[in-house]
Amino acid sequence: MTQNGIVLAASVSILRDNNVLMIKENKPTAQNKWNFPSGRIENGEDILAAAIREVKEETGFEVNLTKASGIYHFTSSSNDQVILFHFTAEIIGGSLNLAEAEITESRWVPLWKIKSFEDDQLRHAFVIKQIADALLGKKLYPLEMFKLC
Repeated sequence: MTQNGIVLAASVSILRDNNVLMIKENKPTAQNKWNFPSGRIENGEDILAAAIREVKEETGFEVNLTKASGIYHFTSSSNDQVILFHFTAEIIGGSLNLAEAEITESRWVPLWKIKSFEDDQLRHAFVIKQIADALLGKKLYPLEMFKLC
């Protein structure tokens, strides 16, 4: 959702055996950049539901959100102010299907290796590396902090 130059977005790290699923985006604002499955929260949409929807749309996987790594605030390459809610998840169904034209590749990456990516390989490197730090340090928060009112 974008309102007055503010974008609300949800992002998810799907974890499996100390690896995280990364996707390569081919969007006008992110050509050949690695990222976590993510996207804008639609108007009136619950934050947790948005995170689950984005994973399904970009990977084909159905997930159960497990924790939150934090809320990240930054300015995007298109000069929008972004407030990103990031979660961890486990796969509960579906199968890998990169049907979205904007997603060209996926890869399971060891968590520690994210920090060694060159900044120009990642969508928002400073944010992704902060998320990696939180995941590696197990600085995670319960989902109960997100209440639907």
